[in-house]
Parts: sequence; structure tokens; C-alpha cells
Amino acid sequence: QVFRSQLSISSVSDQDAYRAGLQPVSQWKAYGLSGYPGFIFIPNPFLPGCQRHWVKQCLKLYPEKPNVCNLDLHMAPEKTTDLWGQSKEQLRRKGSSKWEPRSLLEKLRWVTLGYHYNWDTKKYSANHHTPFPSDLAFLSEQVAAACGFRGFQAQAGILNYYHFDSSLGIHVDESELDHSRPLLSFSFGQSSIFLLGGLKREEAPTAMFMHSGDIMVMSGFSRLLYHAVPRVLPNPEGTALPSCLDQALSSDLPVGSVIEHSSDEDWQVCAKYLQSSRINMTIRQVLAEGQKFPEESGTNGKGQAPSEDSSRENSKAKRHKPNTV
Repeated sequence: QVFRSQLSISSVSDQDAYRAGLQPVSQWKAYGLSGYPGFIFIPNPFLPGCQRHWVKQCLKLYPEKPNVCNLDLHMAPEKTTDLWGQSKEQLRRKGSSKWEPRSLLEKLRWVTLGYHYNWDTKKYSANHHTPFPSDLAFLSEQVAAACGFRGFQAQAGILNYYHFDSSLGIHVDESELDHSRPLLSFSFGQSSIFLLGGLKREEAPTAMFMHSGDIMVMSGFSRLLYHAVPRVLPNPEGTALPSCLDQALSSDLPVGSVIEHSSDEDWQVCAKYLQSSRINMTIRQVLAEGQKFPEESGTNGKGQAPSEDSSRENSKAKRHKPNTV
């Protein structure tokens, strides 16, 4: 059922791969699944220490304004301007008791980038857009090119923040106007079970593990398949963090690298967070080249989500809104 997928090695230079924090594409392993054409699974292709950059960006930089997060629904704007600054000391001191109050970062459930997804209308719009992070766009372009999609434009991102009591219900990602471009998924931190279903909700899914650093690409036939994340699991190595996150970043980064060194202080906060959490980034191209959004009426364009109380502390299974893994 599992077979090796061919990658487009010549589409990404070793230098560009290094600049994105990735091994040369010739060293990646990539797999497909029989019956799921267009689905590609790439076990951790990141260079040692480079996952740390993306974790830090997801916790420290990407939640900053003007990007949008779930806490905006429940808190005044001035309260969500510096989630990292408000949380780092609390996280660093945090013990193992589940009764301790959660920091704001631990109450984070999602962040949207670029074209901000509107959870009410399940649409994107031209009038609710902020600049897409250049480092994440570069990473996405290299991965897409390696999978045969040159010219991929990272236009929207949904970041999901999971804890051991989190799950993601079955759904399909169809809000993008251009389904010919792939959906890219990057995972960091604790592991999870991923269910890949069919074109109909009731079709029996195939289950697989996702571990830190793994990348999934859904394209072609698999682009519009139902999928879900029913469980987040402790690192199967039995240690607090996967060993790939213990690796330090090389001091000799290539010219033009988008990867930045994290301070020991910053990484201590990130590592504490990841001991009970998983972060997932899904990157999409919303519009085809030259395509525009259709004229719409009656939408607020705010990219707001329904008023689910995402900060409930004792929920048995916090279900993310139907976005993606």
C-alpha cells in the first residue's frame, strides 16, 4: 500500500534547500499511498536544529498583529498584541500539574496568515489580507517545487496549536479558489494520528502517524479528500521531546538563509510548550495566476470565527474549527 514517490530533484538547488533549512532533495524520502494519487508523505527532511526556527516563529512571531488568532474573539486588542511576552515567564516556571492556569500561548488554538480565512462564511476575501511571512513562503515554495509544483505561491496559512486533549474533526479543504495547487502541511512537536479518507465523508479512512518534522502534500485527486486528526500522542521515543528537536542549529548558516538562530532563553520557552503540544502549519495557494476573488455582498471580511470559547480549561477534547491538519 505504501510506495516510494519520485521527487523533482532538479527543481530545487541544494543551496535553496539549505537556505530553507532543508536537506538536499536528493536525500529526502517520499512516499505515496495506493488509492490516494497526489498524496505525498515526506518524513522529516529538515536539517539539524532547523525545526526550532519554525516552532519559534509559530509561537513568537506569527501570532503577532496584524495576523489573526482565536484569542481575538475573546480579548481586547491590546491584550493579544504580545502573547509571547505575556506567556514566557509563566511557561518557563510551569510544572507538570494540569491544574496550573494556562498561559495565553497555551490558549492559542489557531492563527491565520496572508488571506485570512473567514470561519463563518468559510471563504477568503480580497479585503482581509496581510503580508505573508517571507521565510515561510520560501520554505513552502521549495517543498512544492520538489513535489513537482514549481511557481507555487504561498498566499494563506492556517496554524493549528494542539494539546494532548485536542482533536480535529473530519473535514475537507475546499475554500481555496484554485484546487490545482497543493496543500502543504508541516508538523512540529508531539506526534499525532492522521486519518486520510475519501471524497465522501462516510468512506473508511487510512490511519497513519505524523511525527515532528514530517511534511504532507495533498494534491491532485487527494487535494479534496476528507481527513481528520483524532488524537495527539506523546513522543514515541519516550522522552519529553523528539530527539530531532534536541539537535542544535549549525553556527554556519548559508548566505541568504531564512533560518535564524534561537536564543537559549527563547528555545527553553518553546521546548516547555512542546512537551505537551503539537504545532501544525498548513500553507495554501488561494488564487491561480491572474485570478481574482468574485464580487461578494453581505460579508464582513473580518476572517472571524464562530464564538467558540477556545480558552475553556477543562474541555475533554477541544475540537479545532474545520480547517486542516
